[in-house]
Amino acid sequence: MDIEPLRKLDATGVPLLLARVIVGFTFLYYGAEKIGDPVPFLKSLKGYEVLPLHPSWIINSLAVILPWIEVICAAAILSGIQLRSAALLTTAMLAIFTPMVLKLGLSLVGTEVGFDGLCDVVADCGCGSGKIPICPKLATNCGLLLLSLWILLSRSKKFRGGLGG
Repeated sequence: MDIEPLRKLDATGVPLLLARVIVGFTFLYYGAEKIGDPVPFLKSLKGYEVLPLHPSWIINSLAVILPWIEVICAAAILSGIQLRSAALLTTAMLAIFTPMVLKLGLSLVGTEVGFDGLCDVVADCGCGSGKIPICPKLATNCGLLLLSLWILLSRSKKFRGGLGG
């Protein structure tokens, strides 16, 4: 497979700029939503059943800290300061939480009337958007993961932002 056209596209900086805007504003929105009301996020974290509930300070701390990390990453991605570091963190968060959303959706199949298949499930994944259909959320997360990876791996010198040079 010839990747030269992809490299030329990357060199324009346009995909990087679009990825930064989309990932940055998405993480800013979702992080701010959770900072404003951390209790639903805490309940969602508990619902995933992957974190220890005791001692409670662990899950409570994550419910407070993760949204701030999202907002800080969003600011870094939008400004270009520590761009790759922020993209690494957003990529890691998406790579961890997307399978958890899938697991949540699969666990709810058949538990309520109308939840006949994965794409019928509507749930609060804790992302800050309330109850939403799981399949579109998974597609959104996969798209954000690809964009976050693009930010992380782009070699473009254009639209990098940061503090000079």
